[in-house]
Amino acid sequence: MELRMLEYFLAVAREQNITAAAEYLHISQPALSTQLKNMEAELGKQLLIRGVKGSRKVVLTEGGMILRKRAEEILSLVRRTENEITQSDDAIAGNVFIGAGETESVRLFAKVAKKLQKKYPDIRYNISSGNAEFVLEQLDKGLIDFGLLFTEIDLHKFDAIMIPAKDTWGVLMRRDSPLADKNSISSKELWDKPLIVSHQKGDDRYLSRWLQREESELNIVATYNLIFNASLLVDEGLGYALCYDKLINTEGSNLCFRPCSPQLEARGFIVWKKYQVFSKAANVFLQYLREALDNGSEDDRVF
Repeated sequence: MELRMLEYFLAVAREQNITAAAEYLHISQPALSTQLKNMEAELGKQLLIRGVKGSRKVVLTEGGMILRKRAEEILSLVRRTENEITQSDDAIAGNVFIGAGETESVRLFAKVAKKLQKKYPDIRYNISSGNAEFVLEQLDKGLIDFGLLFTEIDLHKFDAIMIPAKDTWGVLMRRDSPLADKNSISSKELWDKPLIVSHQKGDDRYLSRWLQREESELNIVATYNLIFNASLLVDEGLGYALCYDKLINTEGSNLCFRPCSPQLEARGFIVWKKYQVFSKAANVFLQYLREALDNGSEDDRVF
């Protein structure tokens, strides 16, 4: 299948109309329709449902949705590869791709990027936010160079640097909540409370050990993968959210944050695929990351 066909298909998926997609692509509508039928014949699957409810709108079948996702990934990798190859042999420019969850530790990337900016102003940084599953999937597919994770790392598949900063777990709650007057929150104080917890893989390991209760024994009313949405549930009084500190600015709001007692911390890792061939931009970024960590705490460990 040609890359051009994937671009045609994505245009139709985006416009939801073959005529509109043909105009965008600057080809005739009959020619585009023929190309789409040839693609379906080649794959042996219907990709589009045409004439939905008597209109000219098209929707994707299940096979079409799978193709759309894969086509976006393929074309993204192609564009990235072209950019890396066409860069001058002497110039250090281009893109660095990073995946991370919600954490204060992203500041480490920001500080390194700021330092690099003076010497290499033509490097661009692309941050994709998501939970651990999202970051690992992006790493596996080669769509990002580095991931920032707070979970166990498969060192057979990835290289990793342990970063010095730790994220502190605690409870996000309304200021008028019964627990808001406390300086810290013990696990027992949450056993009978409605809880909003992360469904990110790895977080349950920290929390179940600290809470001293199985999930079935707790009153979990909601789960989240990004804390901002969870904070809205807290603000409406749905429950108490277990999360990292410094992610929600509670100043001047109805919310407050209280740390766990005893203290519960998560250690982060900067991760990349083993035997990864980096672009010049990504390679110099990793070099500066290592230097920043080497100049930091003596407790920093490199795997």
